[in-house]
Order: sequence, then C-alpha cells, then structure tokens
Amino acid sequence: MQYFVQQLINGLTLGSIYGLIAIGYTMVYGIIGMINFAHGDIFMVGAFTALIVFLILSALFYSVPVVIALLIMMIVAMLLTSLYNWTIEKVAYRPLRGSFRLAPLITAIGMSIALSNFVQVTQGPRNKPIPPMVSKVYDINGISVSLKQIIIVIVTALLLALFWYLVNKTSLGRAQRACEQDRKMAALLGIDVDRTISITFIMGASLAAVAGTLFLMYYGVVAFSDGFVPGVKAFTAAVLGGIGSLPGAVLGGLLIGFIESMWSAYFSIDYKDVAAFSILAIVLIFLPSGILGRPEVEKV
Repeated sequence: MQYFVQQLINGLTLGSIYGLIAIGYTMVYGIIGMINFAHGDIFMVGAFTALIVFLILSALFYSVPVVIALLIMMIVAMLLTSLYNWTIEKVAYRPLRGSFRLAPLITAIGMSIALSNFVQVTQGPRNKPIPPMVSKVYDINGISVSLKQIIIVIVTALLLALFWYLVNKTSLGRAQRACEQDRKMAALLGIDVDRTISITFIMGASLAAVAGTLFLMYYGVVAFSDGFVPGVKAFTAAVLGGIGSLPGAVLGGLLIGFIESMWSAYFSIDYKDVAAFSILAIVLIFLPSGILGRPEVEKV
C-alpha cells in the first residue's frame, strides 16, 4: 500500500505539469478551433528562460531565497513566452485564420520546429542541468513527499482556480466565451476578437512558462527536445479530459500522470507512453468528446 500511495503522489506531480500545459491547448482550441502544436515548445522555451534567469541570479547574488528565485524565474519566463506566443499568433496564425483548416495546422508544426531549432542553435544540443533548488523531503509513514512535489500541486491548484475565475466571472472571460460560440456575432456586438484571441494565446503561454519552471525545478535538467513529448502528452490530456474544458484539461493531465506512474511501477517503463495513448483511444471510443467535454453543436 505504501508503494501504491507513493506512485499516486508521483503521478499527481507529473499530471499537474501536464495539466498546466494542457490548459493552453484547450483555451486556444476552444476559441479558434485550432491545435497550437508549437505550445509544447513554448513550454520548453519557458524552462530554458527559467534556467537562464537562475544562472544569472546565481552569478549576481551569493544567496537568493528559493521562493524569491522561483518567483523571479516564473515571472521572467511568463513575460518572454507570452511575447513569443503573441508574436507567433500575430505573424503566423492570424493571416491564416480564414483559410482552409489544414493551413494553420501545418504552420503550427512549422513554428514548433522553428522554436526547437532556435533553442538548439542558441543553447546547444546537450542537456542543461542545474543544482537542486528544493531538496527537502518529508517522510510520512514510509511515504516520501518532497517539498517540490507539494509546490507543484499547490501552484497547479491555485492557477486552475484563478483561470477558472477569469474565464467564468470576468469581462475578458465573457468575451472569450462569446468568441468561442460565434466570432462573427461577437465582433458585431463590439468585442475585439483579434485582441481576445491574442490575450488567450498570452494566457496559455504564461501557464506553459510556469509548467516549464516547475519542470526544471522538479527534474533539474532541460534540453531543446523537451518540448515535444510533454507537449504531445498535454495535448492528449486535453483531449482525454474534454478539449475546451479547463477542469477537463487538468483532469486529463492527472489521469495521464497516474497512468504513466502506475504503469512504470508495476509493468514496464518502456511502454508507459503506449499505455497512456491506449487509454485515450479507449475513452474516446465511448466518450468522443472526452470526460468533461460537451458535444459540439453544429451551427446552421
């Protein structure tokens, strides 16, 4: 039982990171019906930005409290990735918004490759490690719970609550929901659709940057290729939970995290990705809109 609970905690931690990335996918898809496949690489850029900020802080100051260092890393990463995502949306996606559906998808894949290669050229192909930022571990009846796992879960819960409030209780959220239902009608009612979509991309990038910072803190290493696999799994989590639903994105992320953790613990770690995608296929056979997703209503 102790081993089982330990794997649950590990899965909760991993799933929280997937959930943060998945929210960005589900918000963009909910408004413009597009999968931003560059989102995983935005997450990777956020992790690298946090790494660079950490190295600068370590060089300039002898000792910085971990809380302050993490906060600065998150803020700078959020600002830079928001700028990246805003630029990508304005330059690469907005001109293709009214074109055939395959064009934005191909462009998104191209932006993903461009970001990955840009980081590879500027930062090098090798893994970039950092010293452990948070090393405290609590032992509870033989179950190890590290402080960094607690930080990841708390940050995920707080951000989910904040973004749920923004989407459901603010004027920006009403504008986003109006654009999700009908962009043309929203524009006729005075909503700046382009601005609303740009802000949505910025919000998604901010969450990806936080996830990247937490990923760096948890694993202590990052590489230019780290955007692809977490990005695909976060997209899987968004589809599994019900793409377009914020709680569904986090729920899907947690399920993917639990499946990976349990499969690695009790079966073969080599096939944990196969297990996660197999569960996705099974769920979508019986629930095509995902666990918390709503069936899409075709407008006539």
